[in-house]
Amino acid sequence: MRTKTTIASLLAATMLVAAGTAQAETLRILTWGSYAPEELVQKFEEEYPDIDVEVTFSNNEEMIAKLRATGGAGFDLAQPSHDRIYAAQLEYDIYKPLDLSKIDTDVMQPSLLDGVKANTTIDGEVYAVPHQWGTSGLMADVTKAPDFAGWDDLCDPAYKGKTSMRLKRTILLGTAFAMGEDPFAAYSDLDKYQQILDKVADTLIECKANIKAYWKGGDDLSAMMLSGEIVASETWDSTAYKLFDQNKNIVFIPPETGALAWIDTFTIPRKGEADDAAYKWINFVLRPENVTIMSASTGAIASVKGAKDLLPEDKKAAVNASFTDADIDNLKFFANIPPGVEDMEGKTLEKIKAATGG
Repeated sequence: MRTKTTIASLLAATMLVAAGTAQAETLRILTWGSYAPEELVQKFEEEYPDIDVEVTFSNNEEMIAKLRATGGAGFDLAQPSHDRIYAAQLEYDIYKPLDLSKIDTDVMQPSLLDGVKANTTIDGEVYAVPHQWGTSGLMADVTKAPDFAGWDDLCDPAYKGKTSMRLKRTILLGTAFAMGEDPFAAYSDLDKYQQILDKVADTLIECKANIKAYWKGGDDLSAMMLSGEIVASETWDSTAYKLFDQNKNIVFIPPETGALAWIDTFTIPRKGEADDAAYKWINFVLRPENVTIMSASTGAIASVKGAKDLLPEDKKAAVNASFTDADIDNLKFFANIPPGVEDMEGKTLEKIKAATGG
């Protein structure tokens, strides 16, 4: 009798465990490389043992393409940049409105929260809130390029064969600003914007002799800078900050026309299946102790109040070595991309690549 009871108890326990496992939820995150460090994923899963985290690393273009292909299915949380949401939502309907009552927005920097809400509100519904922000600009070894100050210095003959850039939209915009144009203002007149892009293409094609190599990822750019193959490059600030920790002569340089600033966000895909888990992750990574872990991984600054004080010590030093208050006041936040602009920029980049082998 005791044997039968024991077997029955074991079977019951097994069924309960199986039922618990069956109820476990998967949170599928579509995000940037380094935005879901293993340390935080493990910590989250320990706090929420009924949620398994599955991460797919991507970028803006791929995020939109993946969600467009599925109508917003396949993922429960996505992290596009603030300027890539409005037009994509209007064209493809790939996100669902956020329930702000489920997000601890009180911890967020008000200017960043208000800016993202303004950029991503459609018919009174908010589709994104901010997570991390940073800039794109320049970096240089100041012992070898002490006067490096603007986007156009990448093409200065004094640095022939010693600079690098990535053939993506950032270099188009930066070069336009260096020419005295305002590409964001031209978004409202696409004919004018095409004229600007044509001038930018001519300039970047002529710049080919200056470019040692066109970088495609942070690793190859870092290798070229640390080896001395190049003395300066267009870059994300986070890459420059990481290199500063290894070589204090390599610093991020906000271009004189203003560093281009981005805000990566939290959005919920339209056919996501784990909204509650997504909201839990958002609030979890915005806690002060987790902000420091995240910023150590991404090199970017969180959207929360007092984020600079929450940076790891080495990142604080790099930020202070790069930015003055005037540089921060001069930031150029990426504007919402209207329909048609990405196609125009894509064709311009293809033209440059075909002419330069980039």
